Amino acid sequence: MTRIRVRLGMLGLALLTGFATPTAASAAPAAPSPTVEEQRLDRAAPQEILRRSGFDALAPRLARSLDSARSYGEARRAVAGEGSGLWRLAVDRAQGRGPAGGDLSRDDDRPLYWARLGMTREVRTWEPRFGLTDRQRAALLDELERTSRGQDSLRYPHGTGLKRILLTGFDPFTLDRDIRISNPSGATALALDGTVLDTADGPARVETVVFPVRWGDFTGGTVERTLRPHLPQTDLFTTVSQGRVGRFDIERTNGAWRGGFGDNDNIGRTETVPVSDPASQPQWTTTTLPHAAIVAAGTGRFPVYDNTAVTEIPAGGSQPVVRPDGPTPGSTARAGGGGDYLSNEIAYRATLLRDRLGLHDTLPGGHVHTPVLQFGAGNTGEVTDPEFVRNRLDIIAQVRAILRVAAEAS
Repeated sequence: MTRIRVRLGMLGLALLTGFATPTAASAAPAAPSPTVEEQRLDRAAPQEILRRSGFDALAPRLARSLDSARSYGEARRAVAGEGSGLWRLAVDRAQGRGPAGGDLSRDDDRPLYWARLGMTREVRTWEPRFGLTDRQRAALLDELERTSRGQDSLRYPHGTGLKRILLTGFDPFTLDRDIRISNPSGATALALDGTVLDTADGPARVETVVFPVRWGDFTGGTVERTLRPHLPQTDLFTTVSQGRVGRFDIERTNGAWRGGFGDNDNIGRTETVPVSDPASQPQWTTTTLPHAAIVAAGTGRFPVYDNTAVTEIPAGGSQPVVRPDGPTPGSTARAGGGGDYLSNEIAYRATLLRDRLGLHDTLPGGHVHTPVLQFGAGNTGEVTDPEFVRNRLDIIAQVRAILRVAAEAS
């Protein structure tokens, strides 16, 4: 993700705690208020997106299940079932299975995002007749987040002769700039989850997950908790997010720095990326994707670049310096090739996890930045248009082609 700054022709870039065994309920604390992210749900564009996809019925259905729950256990089962159902429904819709539910293009990632927020708001503000502790409510929200993002459904077939690819996407973001925004990385995750690519070396199965655009979730370890069980059994992984206008970037280097841009809850963080065992934390991690082969291949209408630039504070220095060819020895990170926002951070965390698992030399992995998904000329208020849909479909198709090239070159 490029560095977050306000400049002409550039957009901001993309793009919970682990399950805790609840204790017995005692006094029931008052239900918390909706988050900043959830409060956007009542605006006209999100409501239209939900209505035109048929996803407007999902949060009310969860609310009814919660209201009929007679215990925490029943509530947890309802949340898990509805969360998993939301992910399956979004994937099926994106891949052409089942009813479209409305006239919104099937490739659209936004129904999943807004329906999930409707469901988390129901859980967050629910006041059951029985006691519900803060810890139990947090566990329900965590369950909903994980299940509705595909984070608990990563599964590859057993046996040999099949390559295993893992891809991650992001929610929409910068919603206060444009509430209509879609994230092509999330749309790609829905379009490719569970699909099989035909490569020159044989079939390759793709499994996907989607992550939130929130600093707090990353601090809580959502990336590592989701990916750690699966990286050792994959043959290739790529984190994906929205980047620059009109181009793809294969980000060569990732930096251990948060630049402070506000997340979807309008919270900013300016600090070193917080990870476990910070004493052994490197300032930089690198891609092991076959970047030269990807850049050289004809994968689609958007150009693909090998992005080697970073921003660093040189060893012994005090001011940030842009380095077009990567970091110098002993420098301190201020932005990776993908910037200093959450797309850089997911790339940093995933590649650091790869290295800490001892897989640097055997597991190709890194970050792909897609073009910014743009509306058609003159569209300043409609939630969709033909050019918007075409751009998203072309980005999805090109990510699929990039994966195929990467699998064949690895």
